[in-house]
Amino acid sequence: MSASKIRNVVVLGHQGSGKTTLVESLYATFSNKTKGSVERKNTISDYLVEEQTRLSSVRLSIVPMEVDAHNINLIDIPGNDDFIGEAISAVSVVKGAILVIDAASGVEVETVKHWNLLRKKNIPTIIYVNKMDKENIVFEEVLTEIRTKLGKNAIPFCYPMGHNDGFDGFVNVVTLKARKYNGHTCEDAEIYDDKKIKVFELHNTMVEAVAQTSEELLDKFFSGENLSHEEIQEGLRLGVLNGDLIPVLVGSAVKNIGIHTLLRMLIDYLPNPTDLNPIIGYDKSGKEVARKTLNEEAFSAFVFKTYVDSYSGISSIFKVNSGMIRTGEEVMIANTNKTFVVNQLFKICGNKQSAVSKLEAGDIGLVNKVEGLETSMTLCNPKNFIQYPMIEFPGAVYFKALTTKSKTDDDKLGTVLTKIMLEDRSISVSRAMETNQLLIGSLGLGHLNYILERMKNSYKLDVNVEDYRVIYRETIKTSASGSGRYIKQSGGSGFYGVVEMEFSPAKENVFTEEVFGGAVPKNYFPAVEKGFYEAVEKGLLAGFPVIGVKACLKDGKYHAVDSNELSFKMASILAFKDAYMKCKPVILEPIIKIIVTVHSDDVGTILSDLNSRRSKIIGMDINSVKDQKITALVPEREILEYVNDLKSMTQGSGYFNREFYNYEEVPQFIQAKILEEIK
Repeated sequence: MSASKIRNVVVLGHQGSGKTTLVESLYATFSNKTKGSVERKNTISDYLVEEQTRLSSVRLSIVPMEVDAHNINLIDIPGNDDFIGEAISAVSVVKGAILVIDAASGVEVETVKHWNLLRKKNIPTIIYVNKMDKENIVFEEVLTEIRTKLGKNAIPFCYPMGHNDGFDGFVNVVTLKARKYNGHTCEDAEIYDDKKIKVFELHNTMVEAVAQTSEELLDKFFSGENLSHEEIQEGLRLGVLNGDLIPVLVGSAVKNIGIHTLLRMLIDYLPNPTDLNPIIGYDKSGKEVARKTLNEEAFSAFVFKTYVDSYSGISSIFKVNSGMIRTGEEVMIANTNKTFVVNQLFKICGNKQSAVSKLEAGDIGLVNKVEGLETSMTLCNPKNFIQYPMIEFPGAVYFKALTTKSKTDDDKLGTVLTKIMLEDRSISVSRAMETNQLLIGSLGLGHLNYILERMKNSYKLDVNVEDYRVIYRETIKTSASGSGRYIKQSGGSGFYGVVEMEFSPAKENVFTEEVFGGAVPKNYFPAVEKGFYEAVEKGLLAGFPVIGVKACLKDGKYHAVDSNELSFKMASILAFKDAYMKCKPVILEPIIKIIVTVHSDDVGTILSDLNSRRSKIIGMDINSVKDQKITALVPEREILEYVNDLKSMTQGSGYFNREFYNYEEVPQFIQAKILEEIK
């Protein structure tokens, strides 16, 4: 199939807006399949047990359709912010979108977040106002909210019909044709008399907007000539592709109202791969390389999603950016320079895979069990190298500790977490050596709960969840000296090591020596140094690692027979212990740099809350007309549940990123709490 006949379209919107139902309606209508429903847990795209339990999507799903000789790949995206990584994956490869809005709820929090993501990528978008059949819907109010929150250039391509608050169809403002719901499906109808004035007004506004796209059309418009349907459609298409127009459609996915019109507009107004600028990648020297989405170009593809199945193994979903891929061909993983032979190729529909012999430019496909192939990696022809930029996923902000419920599951846990991380690049797993906790990082409580459910359902692994224990440090405030004597005799050769050492504050742990006259032979200096670094692994104040100490070996004694490396290592440890409490040790806490993005209306609330968390505000930047970024340094113990608190304070609109900044001294009243917690 020619790339000009392909449309890759992501379906986004707030949780509960009806995205999955819309995808199901489109698929069932044009594939002659029985329509499933979220409530009956039998939709094409929500096939995971976790999705069917929640009655909402948790990961992206691809549903392809063939309509009027066009191949349309719909990508259904979760509407919950905890799964924003799925949306980021999808928008990295698509150039068209449907943004679904619940008519009764209006423009919700995730609607705005998804819209901003689409704007960032300049993805042409059609807005589908769903659930117009609910009671007391006033379309003009919904449209006003869309224009206020998403863009003034939102234009109704459809206008609802209906009397006495009853939505029973719509008028296509472009074609001036009406469709009425008869209780089973939509059929052609006459425009209601009381709707004609508004519909023709909208049509004329649309024609005027089209006329302004070229001087020729503008002259024709002002001379009183009618623009042809083809001229209107082409002008609208250019406006949509350039982002100058945002088409707004109306309908009901449950009743299949507006489905045919939406599908037609995907074909007529959203870009096909040949409309797009060449895709930029890099050669082996880092020089830019451009590839057009044409079959004649050298093959290249981008992996934007990885699935792991307990039975079939790893599946890598990719979009063909250029050229063609066929079974039996050798392909290179550009990120690792490893090659493999394509034994099988698949098209994917929900959780079903269909074998194909080739995939052409612009299409989406899948390969199974390719070792080393992961999300964000590039596939290319070995003789025509190219590597595309990797996707930037949000980092984990919510951490908990995991423990197994039985010792037999200990080894299994690591393997399962590795598979989970392959599927979701926003998850982090690490071992805190100081506390011996196995930490899992996620984007929020909902995200974590899904991970735990998936581990239990797919891998039969049930784990315990514990609070994350903050990893503190210790340091010293002043200098002090200490003596270390490690002398033991047990018949024959024994142990003899004596050192005098001074310990003082420094930027980092460092060992020096100022020994004169051979009191300690040079060959024992490394043993003394080793003892120092072993001693600072656990401070005497609270048992945390000690940082910021300079150790200086001043003097000592040795024995020609009994001295050895172990003697001086142990003497060094004893000297550190002797001096440590005299150095006025204190506890240091980890300071985290956070960048909080919130609506301007919430800035005051957030600043007040951050101040209560002992934070230091170090910057405020305007992110957009309505949002602001607040950069702050906050003690980690103060933000362990911040992701949940932030959502509560901003009704779900706020989000933040975090990274370790440094360690700072804990205030005395906090230090007392920490010591009490340890006891």
